[in-house]
Amino acid sequence: MPISRPTRRAACAGLIGLTVKAERPVTGGFVFESQSTGHAIRDRESIPAPRQTVKVPLVIIGGGMSGLSAAWWLEKKGFHDFLVLELEKEAGGNSRHGRNQISAYPWGAHYVPVPNADSTLVRELFTEFGLFVDGHWDERWLCHAPQERLFLHGRWQDGIEPDIGLTAEDHRQFQAFERRIKEFRDSNQFRIPMATGAPADSPLDRLNFRDWLQQNGFHSKYLHWLADYSTRDDYGAAAADTSAWAGIHYFAARDHDEKGPLTWPEGNGWILSRLLKKLEKYVRTGKPVVRIAPNGANWHVQTGDTLYQCAAVIYAAPAFLLPYLDPTVPPVKSMSWSPWLVSNVTLDRMPEEKGMERAWDNVIYNSPSLGYVVATHQNVQMRTDQTVLTHYWALSHATPALARRELLSTNWGNWKERILADLERAHRDIRSCVTHIDIFRNGHAMVRPVPGFLSNPERRSWITGRERFYYASADVSGFSIFEEAQYRGVEAARRALSVLSR
Repeated sequence: MPISRPTRRAACAGLIGLTVKAERPVTGGFVFESQSTGHAIRDRESIPAPRQTVKVPLVIIGGGMSGLSAAWWLEKKGFHDFLVLELEKEAGGNSRHGRNQISAYPWGAHYVPVPNADSTLVRELFTEFGLFVDGHWDERWLCHAPQERLFLHGRWQDGIEPDIGLTAEDHRQFQAFERRIKEFRDSNQFRIPMATGAPADSPLDRLNFRDWLQQNGFHSKYLHWLADYSTRDDYGAAAADTSAWAGIHYFAARDHDEKGPLTWPEGNGWILSRLLKKLEKYVRTGKPVVRIAPNGANWHVQTGDTLYQCAAVIYAAPAFLLPYLDPTVPPVKSMSWSPWLVSNVTLDRMPEEKGMERAWDNVIYNSPSLGYVVATHQNVQMRTDQTVLTHYWALSHATPALARRELLSTNWGNWKERILADLERAHRDIRSCVTHIDIFRNGHAMVRPVPGFLSNPERRSWITGRERFYYASADVSGFSIFEEAQYRGVEAARRALSVLSR
């Protein structure tokens, strides 16, 4: 699919930094612009000779949720001889967050579904943080009503599953789909963490989710939209580019429970802040790893002018990056990562509504984006007109390489115009409400569970790991959600500690 081109209207907006009608100035810019560091690693620019050597038994590469989960588990087990090396100036990966004079807000992951009873690691962490006490969830952080709504046929409806304007046949297909999902849920094959139920291979993994729907008599355009929205939401990929097994997992892996999700103004930054408070003595930010090399039975890890000599490595960074750090590792060829655009849009008043009142999660039918969440939704104080909308856009309309090129080559003014035009689908007066837009361009936001990912040899090799080298990111699962990142981080920590404690 060709890259979409900015319109003349958008181009003009980019030049002057104003909305097209120039109703008011809109300030803003890009955040977390670290592509140059990543590209320098990719291009294998010259690496300086290390000036100092640090000996430490264990190095964790990557300070996102998987790396911090590994550190959390090690610290709980009484093991303290490790360091976490993070490329960015802030740890947290997709759980980073920001704050302005109105509210805190997320820059990525913004909720955790209430974990199933068998999601023991998540429950252990949340019990430690006071979210789960005596069998009850803290009501402050269960999403307040209304939770979600969909803009469909010119008005908002309650819930994201389309309802307005559906025919009897559409409703019949939704009911039939729900019955099939219940059968899959009862099979115990679709679980979280996925490793506790997923087979090594499955016929469902040999075709894409869209084709599976068609082959099983599901032709409703509304059901296809919901399937496509769901895979873009969790995987950053259209249903036609997602394994049918993964598409079904999205719907079948969680208990049917109406309460939740757990969410905070800063999204999963709430969890991140508490992890960092416990682990800050181990974390070194602004330390991009430039080289990893085996050294006999041990490992050398270089960042900047420092060489770390360690007995074991937990690799919690994206898997595609490793071949650029260790030339003995072949390039990743059969897995891909989704580019995303996350924007935080500051409003000095809420736009006009048509239909139900605003919800926490607000989705627009047939939009190329995933809609927005309202950062101030969980506030218990009197509601204010000022707020921040976190707008999510998975660039799934093209191949990841083409979409990444579009993501990075489009200037802030053009992206600002596209975001406002998208919001205008549901809010005609949005331009008179917005004062500021900051944008995060994430070129490799999450791994995609493409057809064949379950049995994919590259992914299977990440599960196995290497001698005293353990992969820990959600890439090992094949899709990126909080529970998978935590599970893979802890599993890598278990394996590393079992060797180091001998």
